[in-house]
Amino acid sequence: MSSIINVVLPIFGLILAGYLCRRSGRLGETASTELNRFVVWLALPALLFKVTATSSWGELWQPGFIASVCAGSFLVFAVTVIYRRRQLRHLADASIDGLSAAYANTGFLGIPLCMLVLGSKGLLPAIIATLIVACLLFAIGIVLIEIGLQDKQKALPAILKISKSLASNPLLIAPLLGSAYAASGGSLPAAATQFLSMLGAAATPCALVSLGLFLAQKQQGRRDGTAGLVMAKLLLQPLLTGFLAFRVFQLPALWADAALLLSALPTGTGPFMLTSFYEREAALVSRVILLTTLGSVITISASLYLLGL
Repeated sequence: MSSIINVVLPIFGLILAGYLCRRSGRLGETASTELNRFVVWLALPALLFKVTATSSWGELWQPGFIASVCAGSFLVFAVTVIYRRRQLRHLADASIDGLSAAYANTGFLGIPLCMLVLGSKGLLPAIIATLIVACLLFAIGIVLIEIGLQDKQKALPAILKISKSLASNPLLIAPLLGSAYAASGGSLPAAATQFLSMLGAAATPCALVSLGLFLAQKQQGRRDGTAGLVMAKLLLQPLLTGFLAFRVFQLPALWADAALLLSALPTGTGPFMLTSFYEREAALVSRVILLTTLGSVITISASLYLLGL
């Protein structure tokens, strides 16, 4: 139990620090946005590039792990969208709800968690899961939103917009460039390694504080369906992913443990970003992020206990 406390408390302590600083006015309204930009455009890409640039393709290609994470995420997303559509929810809103139930916070919370629990080797599964969630799942959500908001004549511009957005995503570009560098067979110069290490070290604390700042922001609007989305994220997704990782694919311990831990994470901020971009109601998404973040203290602790970590 003490090992679980030593892992969980520092992570959620940083989130709490950001939350309290915002609620007390020590950090202003733009603090979350600016700190988030630093993490997304500098710190986290540096960390992702360094890890992938010093890894081999054999280490990154883990089909069983990829299948477990993809299936766990996409099934929860699909079931949620279908269910919300049967409730006469607009396709754009149903798609955002689907992301709220399936979009794990693998970047801001998963990477530091895997580093603390699994060591440096835990970065690889966290990075792969981040690419799956932040690129594939996010792209599918955007496509469905665009279908719901635009007519067929605008399908091509929508696809071009999505492609441009993904092509300029630093969390996608950095690991792809790192993988390409690794494939070239070259080694990173000492100065570059030190630069990336210093910048990447800031990713974890800044990401967690930024998440706390975000959670402190209040949103007004409808919140019906919150409980179902929270249960889908914190219970259904870990059960599906864990079953696939341990029973179906029988992954090695490191990858199976990582799959379960990453699936037990709370909802990330991606769905909230889409509500802002498409001007949809953000209260429900914000509430789901807050409640899943609080609830993940239990799910992550339970996962660590079950895994004996």
